[in-house]
Amino acid sequence: MEKIKSQLLKFYEANETKLDILFFLGGFFFDVLTLSDVDDILGVTQQVAYLLILGAILYFDFLGRHEAFQIPKRLEKIWEYRQLALHFLLGSLLSLYSLFFLKSASLWSSIVFIALLMGLMVANEFKRVRESEINIKIGLYVICVFSFFSILVPVLLGFVGIVPFLLSILLTGFTLYGVYGLLKRKILDNKALLRGLAAPGAIVLVLFFAFYFIGWIPPVPLSIQNMGIYHMIEKADGNYIVSSENSGWMFWHTGDQEFLAEPDDKIYFFAQIFSPARFSDSVILHWYFKDPKMGWQTTDRIPMNISGGRKNGYRGFASKQNYSEGKWRISVETTDGREIGRIYFTVTKTPEINPERTFYKTIY
Repeated sequence: MEKIKSQLLKFYEANETKLDILFFLGGFFFDVLTLSDVDDILGVTQQVAYLLILGAILYFDFLGRHEAFQIPKRLEKIWEYRQLALHFLLGSLLSLYSLFFLKSASLWSSIVFIALLMGLMVANEFKRVRESEINIKIGLYVICVFSFFSILVPVLLGFVGIVPFLLSILLTGFTLYGVYGLLKRKILDNKALLRGLAAPGAIVLVLFFAFYFIGWIPPVPLSIQNMGIYHMIEKADGNYIVSSENSGWMFWHTGDQEFLAEPDDKIYFFAQIFSPARFSDSVILHWYFKDPKMGWQTTDRIPMNISGGRKNGYRGFASKQNYSEGKWRISVETTDGREIGRIYFTVTKTPEINPERTFYKTIY
């Protein structure tokens, strides 16, 4: 048995970087396969457990690097594999939050956050970074802590906006300060604490603060489940019946994104938005028209109230009767201006009424 352990340890030491990346990806895909709803109790409990284990590993590893902690001999063999556990748990949490953020924003809004995570993960594997006093893993852990609070706080409060965001920043800061206080009792080198813990943590919080006001922090826990452009929407027996000329062969379109407008036609926009139970907030349906000379111009901002508790999401619609021919865009935004999703469509007007045109109905 000892021989097997020795061989495994030797193999790990010879392939440390490759195994770290493999376990990171393993944690990433594990969460892809086991993704639960944002307000799922078991999911939240799992996140708390992962954060506590990660925090403990980073805490004792930080003490060990500054000779303020000695691992008990009976645990030395297990401690050698701490990096694998750390990478797996980081991969799992970062993938979870990346997926939640991707679901809660259009690609252009969330890609910056994802790019930041990927950049930090790659930088962490550089030898120069590993040998420096800059602890990238601390930065990644602070991202996980902030992401956890930025999801949990809106779920508990029942709305999104500046207040839940600032509370998430404060809770993350308090957590970081608490760890700083514990470490300061055992490490006298204050510069090491500032460089290794406070600096990466503060940088992450400042970045998130800036990202929020730029509009790059997705409005979790809200997410668009479905949206489309239609010629008619009716409500019957608690269902929404949407009508479009698109028979479905243009599967990349949702409804009539190539909108052929006959006289007196209205444009209908339908949205299905997920929000947790007991959630009560509103979103803005922001209509844009692309002027040939001035570019995208706002034409309407229509509020739509949403409330949670329905597994398939809150459903609602808006219509527009006065419109011009050309390119249009509708952005579904929170009241503080963060985009949840967007859809593009083109309007082509025809002066004649076609009595034979066919509509295809879908029930939501």
